[in-house]
Amino acid sequence: MRIVVLAGGIGGARFLRGLKAAEPQADITVVGNTGDDIHLFGLKVCPDLDTVMYTLGEGINDEQGWGRRDETWSIREEMAAYGVEPTWFGLGDRDYATHIVRTQMMGAGYPLSAVTEALCARWKPGVRLIPMSDDRVETHVVVDTAELGDAVAGDRPGTRKAIHFQEYWVKLRAAPTAYAIVPVGIEEAKPAPGVLAAIAEADVILFPPSNPVVSIGTILGVPGIRDALVEAEAPVVGLSPIVGGAPVRGMADKVLEAVGVETSAVAVAKHYGPGLLDGWLVDSTDADSVAAVEEAGIPCRAIPLMMTDVEATAAMARAALDMAAEVRAEGGV
Repeated sequence: MRIVVLAGGIGGARFLRGLKAAEPQADITVVGNTGDDIHLFGLKVCPDLDTVMYTLGEGINDEQGWGRRDETWSIREEMAAYGVEPTWFGLGDRDYATHIVRTQMMGAGYPLSAVTEALCARWKPGVRLIPMSDDRVETHVVVDTAELGDAVAGDRPGTRKAIHFQEYWVKLRAAPTAYAIVPVGIEEAKPAPGVLAAIAEADVILFPPSNPVVSIGTILGVPGIRDALVEAEAPVVGLSPIVGGAPVRGMADKVLEAVGVETSAVAVAKHYGPGLLDGWLVDSTDADSVAAVEEAGIPCRAIPLMMTDVEATAAMARAALDMAAEVRAEGGV
């Protein structure tokens, strides 16, 4: 079975671990979000790609969901002692090695997709991991400067600026109101080699419970990817990242509000749209929303969607694959 998964960071990585357990013989291609990428201390950092790679390669810090297991922080402490900013983004000593290798290879002319393949040769994640694009795309968030604190004291409400998504998400914990999400460079970006072919050749395409705006939404924004998904013969099935009117993890409600989408399983399904989704899974606690999703033209089922362990996540993955098979059997695609 050829499966394509569009994935962000922690949620996407944990879902993939369950998918591999559910279908160990499957040929899985992961199209990873690179809108969260940031340049720090002269290094190219790809948080979502690395989280998938470390998680499936058994090197992730499971407790926090990102970064390396058994990490040390000597470089970070020394950088802080020199007064080098930013101090709010955590790069551990082991993690630095990945970013140094990536930056060196890209400086030598290798595209991000080739570099990612080389890095995965060490970690052996058991999937083919491809960045959504080799082109530079970085998500920014438009905020009111009056909400940013003492650094901009005196700014009047209504004065807005765009800040990098990582500053908004990590440093500010999404506290300021997000007025717009701007993936800088996306209009000129092209899908990385292999992305469109994987979609065209897939038997099933899955949207895990990743952020629908700044993870999967950014991937869909790369010109050509959404069209390829709409035209694909494979059924597209998504799993809701919203349970009981709240994000399962993180602060997805903040960015959903920025694009005018209610924080609900129904609203996210409609945001993707019936032209894109062939099936949608909501949590059992949202079973009363199934009818509303189906009225919007998207087949829907309610199942447990909490990724409490690998077994529970594998059950979610099987349910998504079963729904894809149902859709195909009913002639939905």
